[in-house]
Amino acid sequence: SWAEVVFTQPQSVSGSLGQKITISCTRSSGNIGSDYVHWYQQHSPNRPRLLIYQYDQRPSGVPDRFSGSKDSSSNSGILTISGLQPEDEAGYYCLSACG
Repeated sequence: SWAEVVFTQPQSVSGSLGQKITISCTRSSGNIGSDYVHWYQQHSPNRPRLLIYQYDQRPSGVPDRFSGSKDSSSNSGILTISGLQPEDEAGYYCLSACG
């Protein structure tokens, strides 16, 4: 049987223009290193845009102020946004294919 794995994000994160913020995606069980974490940005009602894939890989066209990492101590994937801009106000979602 499959064990349920839940990924939890903060409900909201705030910061001032120019600041650096982090958004966590914490895995409830198992190892955060077992399955890739990907990050999407969504300006509603537009479709989500891939920001980071495989923890820390950035697609071409995504500014380098967006970065990703994993934190084994908190069993989390981390999205970091440096130098906050007004257009960064959006929804951010982590995704992982556990298996």
